[in-house]
Amino acid sequence: MTKTIRNRRLRYSIVMIAVIALVGVFVVRLVDIQVVQASALNEQSTQKRSIPVTIYGTRGSIVDRNGTELADSVTRYNITTAPRLVKKFTGKLGGTRVKYISVSTALTALAKASGGDVATMRKNIAANPKSDFAYLVKGLDVKHYEAVTDLGIPWIYKEQQASRVYPTGATTGNVTGFMGTDGAQAGLEYAYNKCLAGTNGSETYERGEDGVQLPGSTVTKKQAKDGGTLVTTIDSDLQYMALQTIASAAKTLQAESATATVTSVKTGELLAVADYPTVDPNDVDATTDKGAFGSRALTASYEPGSTIKAAIAAALIDQGKSSPTDQAVVPYSRTFPWGGTIHDSEFHETENLTLTGILQNSSNVGITELGSRLTAQQRYDYMQKFGLFEPESAIDYPGQPSMDYGSSPNWDQQTNINSMFGQGISTTAVQVASVFQTIANDGVRIPLHFVKGCTTSDGTTIDAPDVQKQRVVSAAAATQVTDMLQSVVTGGTLVGMKPISGYNIAAKTGTAEVAEGSKGYGGQRITSVAGMAPAEDPQYVVTVTFTKPQTNKWSSGAAPAFRTLMSQVLEKYRVAPSASEAKLYPSTW
Repeated sequence: MTKTIRNRRLRYSIVMIAVIALVGVFVVRLVDIQVVQASALNEQSTQKRSIPVTIYGTRGSIVDRNGTELADSVTRYNITTAPRLVKKFTGKLGGTRVKYISVSTALTALAKASGGDVATMRKNIAANPKSDFAYLVKGLDVKHYEAVTDLGIPWIYKEQQASRVYPTGATTGNVTGFMGTDGAQAGLEYAYNKCLAGTNGSETYERGEDGVQLPGSTVTKKQAKDGGTLVTTIDSDLQYMALQTIASAAKTLQAESATATVTSVKTGELLAVADYPTVDPNDVDATTDKGAFGSRALTASYEPGSTIKAAIAAALIDQGKSSPTDQAVVPYSRTFPWGGTIHDSEFHETENLTLTGILQNSSNVGITELGSRLTAQQRYDYMQKFGLFEPESAIDYPGQPSMDYGSSPNWDQQTNINSMFGQGISTTAVQVASVFQTIANDGVRIPLHFVKGCTTSDGTTIDAPDVQKQRVVSAAAATQVTDMLQSVVTGGTLVGMKPISGYNIAAKTGTAEVAEGSKGYGGQRITSVAGMAPAEDPQYVVTVTFTKPQTNKWSSGAAPAFRTLMSQVLEKYRVAPSASEAKLYPSTW
């Protein structure tokens, strides 16, 4: 009996020891989990149910001078999922009756509502079935997004982002540029990307085992910041008119390309910078001419031809070397000691022309005879002050030619002569506009520009251009050249252009030969007209250029487009008609 009791006590003791040992193990494990590893395990648990979300900072708008949006950002939605949670479920799937819904049925309904592709969705899910993230469809607008959410599929989620749209399309595509998958690609989008770009933020939310977001679990980690608004000087309505005008003319002339600019004389603001052909930033892939991705008016350098004669005349008068009635004997051609020869565009007997007559008839021989009274350095310096030979200082736009000409001319003897009638030197259409803005503005150059500045999200304006004025020639010289240029319209190379009723117009034509590399100059031309109105108090400068026209290779072919655009400008801005007759100097003696 005593032995039996002893055995029972022994077994009890063994059992108790085992129980105590087992409890001890559990206690140690519990302490390890709840105390020692608590922080790490909590973090792992949170990571498994915590979903990071990028909050996109909205890219700023590009607007015209009146606030019309040229580029804007709109909300788009990506639909994502957690592949490990994709399974059949019970729901309505956009209907009114609860039913059993398979994955295949859900994806088919999702594709129909979003415009997505079932095969792509399945591929993305299958790529990593145990993951917490995969895209199903991207870039939905609000209408399609709402159709998707109405389905009530529990394992799909939204990712909100901004998408770029261009309300004025191809009208201002050459100016705004466009965005691509790798960011800003061209134009103002690229040049002012730092100001326009928003700063992304981030937040997290937690979801349960069923994949549904837990209410009140969203935590913002970093606030998003929207980009600034880029304010341009462009008038989008006038830009449309300019584009339509040169597009129509280019087709008639069978020209390779065309440009047009409209400048406010008193401010140096470019109101229109049009190019044909141009890019539609809403459909960049439709543009086959890669040269149209930017603005040829800003980036394409060419020999300007006779439009530069206005600058040479202004320099001559400013230096006291000539006057509107200065006399010259002008033959058809001129030969130089080194063997070089120049001639006028049309044969004529030797003529007695004034400086006015030389501009009126666009005589190459005449301008070189009088222009040689200035040294090469003097002419070079004047051209540089007019805005030639260097990039536009107040314009930030990708692709502008560097034009690193230095401080003195590097011209051979023939180029020294040819430069006086715009051959052998390079300009852009905007630089030619700058020459005429300076003359129209009483000899004071205001750097041309088409951006006023960028207004950041906190209201600060940055990136305002430096538009410091510079006197190039005297007011008297500028006025006399403007008056002389009226003769071009009334009796010179633009005499065939129908007058703009009620307005005195001062303008100059240009027909430049196009160099063909080592072959020299061929039969192709660049034709242009640059002018201002009203001549007695110029308010606007208009330029048009046509590259390699085929049906009319003379500047007379560019005249109708110039007249149409100038008429539109004067009407749109309600410029008062001229109150006096055109001031004309004698052209012959």
